[in-house]
Amino acid sequence: MAEVQVKDNGGKGGKVRSKKQVPHVDLTPMVDLAFLLITFFMLVTTFNKPNVMDLGLPAKPKDNQKAPDTQIDLSNSISLIIGKDNRIFYHQLDQAGLNDQTLQETTFDRNGITKVIEQAKSRAKDQSKFTVIIKPTDDAIYKNFVDILDEMAITKNEIYGVTDIKSWEQAIYDKKVGTPATAAASTK
Repeated sequence: MAEVQVKDNGGKGGKVRSKKQVPHVDLTPMVDLAFLLITFFMLVTTFNKPNVMDLGLPAKPKDNQKAPDTQIDLSNSISLIIGKDNRIFYHQLDQAGLNDQTLQETTFDRNGITKVIEQAKSRAKDQSKFTVIIKPTDDAIYKNFVDILDEMAITKNEIYGVTDIKSWEQAIYDKKVGTPATAAASTK
């Protein structure tokens, strides 16, 4: 920044007296440099990239083919029902054996679902075919679903599937958690 210096003719004899100047630092170039550096770092910085989980999905059947109905041996599988309020239920039963007493509840921590999956896998007839069936309800939140998928990696279960909850499981789940929709349906 330029400054205008004014000479002061001091009145007596025309002698010029110089005033002692206070040192002055011009910070304008520093501000310009700061903005250039901020712009540079904003352009070259990588922001958090979203985490992506790879899901291997089966091929879609052709129009004239019907997907084969696969039955999984109940002793080689466990069904996990993800519910509301961070609750998770599990069972290894069919429609005839499942009721609100046999639908078990556990937690998402290491002493909960991890142990349940490991124990079910150790009791399986054929551990190489052990399958975890994940069934999120409409009340489930996305975080809990991701936690279960992470649990598959932690427990090293490579065979798992995600499917809709069956109507008979939904009825027992509603009875177990006391969903108001069930109470309204039972009054009709």
